Amino acid sequence: MNHARQRHTRTERRDAAENRQRILDAAVKLFEQHGVEQVSMNQIAIEAGIGPGTLYRRYRNKSELCMDLIKDNIVLLFEDIEAYLKEHRDEPPSQRLKGILTIFIAFREKKLQLLAGVEEVSPANKSQSRAPDPVYDELHDIITKLFQEMTVNTLAEPDNVFRADILLTALKKDFYVFQRDVRGYSSESFLEQLCLIFFPQAHQDNP
Repeated sequence: MNHARQRHTRTERRDAAENRQRILDAAVKLFEQHGVEQVSMNQIAIEAGIGPGTLYRRYRNKSELCMDLIKDNIVLLFEDIEAYLKEHRDEPPSQRLKGILTIFIAFREKKLQLLAGVEEVSPANKSQSRAPDPVYDELHDIITKLFQEMTVNTLAEPDNVFRADILLTALKKDFYVFQRDVRGYSSESFLEQLCLIFFPQAHQDNP
């Protein structure tokens, strides 16, 4: 009896792994053909040859699916950020923040479609408060700490949590792509404008 249960469990796990791979392969194919925003969860289910219920049991929305596709890259991103902060720990916080923004903007350019998919909020969540975002939440903690290091007079400075929120909003796909494609800013000039807005004096002192 135990052997039968074990075989059944192994079969379920194998089926789940195969379904996951079919879903990811189908999503990558459709995303490459049409772009992340234009592809629906139902299209992915049809392309993968599974029922919508099977898809939604594994991924509640497209954001979770995109996160699964990009998660290994995100791990590498934060490893790069951690290594950068360790290597430059003696530099002023403004320079460390500029370095982190440089790393993230390069990542944003390289993984624009998938990162936009991670940022997407499903209709079910739109009536709720902002859904947790593992990429931006971790980045927010790092940026807030660097802003705190820069703070000289807390009475005259903006709240650092609020300032990090605004900076991260500027890094989201809609704003970034608008500035790049409509306003004509390169990634380098976009970064320079962020530095001038969020820590102008420090940026001028450490060009």
